[in-house]
Amino acid sequence: MKIAETFTQGSQPISFEIFPPKGDLSLEVAHSVARELADLEPDFISVTYSAGGSGNSGATADVAHMIQSEFGIPVMAHLTCIGLTEDALADRVADLKAKGIENVLALRGDRVAGCKTADYAYAKDIIGRLSDEGFCVGAAAYPEGHIECDLLEKSVEHLKQKQDAGASFFVSQLFFDNRYFYRFLEACLDAGVSVPIAAGIMPFLGKAQIQRMVFMCGASLPSPIIKLLAKYEDDSESLRKAGIEYACAQLTDLQAHGIDGLHVYTMNQPDIACATVEALRAQRGAAFRKPCWR
Repeated sequence: MKIAETFTQGSQPISFEIFPPKGDLSLEVAHSVARELADLEPDFISVTYSAGGSGNSGATADVAHMIQSEFGIPVMAHLTCIGLTEDALADRVADLKAKGIENVLALRGDRVAGCKTADYAYAKDIIGRLSDEGFCVGAAAYPEGHIECDLLEKSVEHLKQKQDAGASFFVSQLFFDNRYFYRFLEACLDAGVSVPIAAGIMPFLGKAQIQRMVFMCGASLPSPIIKLLAKYEDDSESLRKAGIEYACAQLTDLQAHGIDGLHVYTMNQPDIACATVEALRAQRGAAFRKPCWR
């Protein structure tokens, strides 16, 4: 199923992310995580690709194929282009097709030591090729601007270029203040970006994690989170719970505002996905059939 079809008028797809970090998420473990995510009946599941394309290029397609074939959930395989040659891209395309993958999230990828730009400098450089190969292509959006881009306007301009290259939807980088996302959507509309944009939300689970995310992504840290970090500095369990509750509040607010789609960065922890689904369905007035997080 083409993921672009899930963004039909009046719908608001809910999706999850699973990742095989550095190739050490075995198919057995991925199967267990995917089974619990599939029980929540997401509209699709995305499978990440390691930074710079190192470590798990094969695992991405394998995990995506397993989810799609065993659980019947549409999947989206991430594909980073940094470090890819034309021949390597052709190999990736052939592998994805052989495994029945229809949807690809085209990304540049993080710059990592020892990984040099090869034939493709930006995600937009492979979007057209992937679209021509018959894939439904999504791309990344940055609500507060890409960390390497000084001006939000420039990031929005790049988004429009990805749309023009053939991207049929976007999934946003994480953010912790919904006001930035709403401002970003207005800028996108003004720039002529018309395809759906799903909001990506990641709960904070600990101080070290959120510091890493802020420095990697350039996301702003609002005062309510700073206060929670201070309040639960010595209580990791309570901080984790507070982080999940904060993410659920973000998602229910986004849902109420009619955002195109809601994408949850689960960090391979199904209880996070379950908590968010419970919150969203409760707001919709539909009781979740299998409560699984307290």
